[in-house]
Amino acid sequence: MAGTSAKRIAVADWWRGLDYWLLTAFLVLLVGGVMLSFAASPPVAERIGLEPFHFVKRHALFLVPSAMVMFACSLLTPRGVRRAAFILLGVSVVMMILTLFIGTEIKGARRWIDFGPLGIQPSEFMKPAFVVICAFLFAEKARRPDIPGNLFALILLLVVVALLVAQPDLGQTILVSAAWGGLFFMAGMPWMWIVVLGAVGLAGAAFAYEAFDHVASRIDRFWTGEGDTYQTDTARDAILHGGWMGQGPGEGTVKRLLPDSHTDFAFAVIAEEFGILTCMLLATIFAFIVLRALSVALNQRDVFTRLAISGLVFIFGLQSIINMAVNLQLMPAKGMTLPFISYGGSSMIAIAISAGFVLALTRKRPENRSYTDKLLERTTLLHGV
Repeated sequence: MAGTSAKRIAVADWWRGLDYWLLTAFLVLLVGGVMLSFAASPPVAERIGLEPFHFVKRHALFLVPSAMVMFACSLLTPRGVRRAAFILLGVSVVMMILTLFIGTEIKGARRWIDFGPLGIQPSEFMKPAFVVICAFLFAEKARRPDIPGNLFALILLLVVVALLVAQPDLGQTILVSAAWGGLFFMAGMPWMWIVVLGAVGLAGAAFAYEAFDHVASRIDRFWTGEGDTYQTDTARDAILHGGWMGQGPGEGTVKRLLPDSHTDFAFAVIAEEFGILTCMLLATIFAFIVLRALSVALNQRDVFTRLAISGLVFIFGLQSIINMAVNLQLMPAKGMTLPFISYGGSSMIAIAISAGFVLALTRKRPENRSYTDKLLERTTLLHGV
């Protein structure tokens, strides 16, 4: 009985401490992604000889696990988030190494490991764990200057970047590096570091342009408009065809010509069938999540919590911006999913982990006592012991 009462108190405290605005926004994206997959997925499935709702069913199949993962992660304490991130990062790095040797090669890149019918992209799970651990290292450096937290964070970045470049996955490399730089800046990066890292970033971009033909090709096509710009041009046509109000559910025609309409270019399909106004609403939800989480982070006294929240929503927001910018021809083409909207099981579960971490870290807690102490005290009073 005492154990049951303690669990009820824990759940009640969890519910009272949640940021309901963030929870609602995440759930809207999670459920909305499944609904919008009805528009984006069938043409692709038919084109490759599958039944029309193949990807819709698979997308819906990941809905419940994603919600459960988000709920489970939201129950964690900040210490629990750190521990979970350490474990997840270790497993992800090992799997990324294995991917280089036994991973499935797709379009010249090895980013996936197949476990029977299930394919996993380890780099997706690495991102939230990487951000949390870097936030911890930067926070420890701020708390105890004798600890080389910044150096450890830099070493971790180099390891992760090396694994991503080896796949190769330049988009994720940019995303992870930008998140690391943002965390370092928020942790009090010296101006000398800003200059040095800026120079390193430019040198890395120049190296990628020279070393990887597909990177150079995409950048050249973006700047000159020459070459194979079929996908981005078709995405633009879909957006223009939809207009402000859209053609209506199932009435899109340009989407049928998009090879990756269910993943990288789901935003263009949404524009064609539901209109630019719906896309603006979707972008507003992403912006709301980032701004809401940052406003909560600013009020956190604990440095780790403040940095971890900021880093998680930074990488969430930046990934959203990159996807939408590619659809709008504001950036060179890059295979990056729109969080919770694009099809992809690894992406959905990994983003659910990020969302759960954010919900856990933004929960209201007693400032002077640990959550466990308060729980034990309330259980004791409840039973009159």
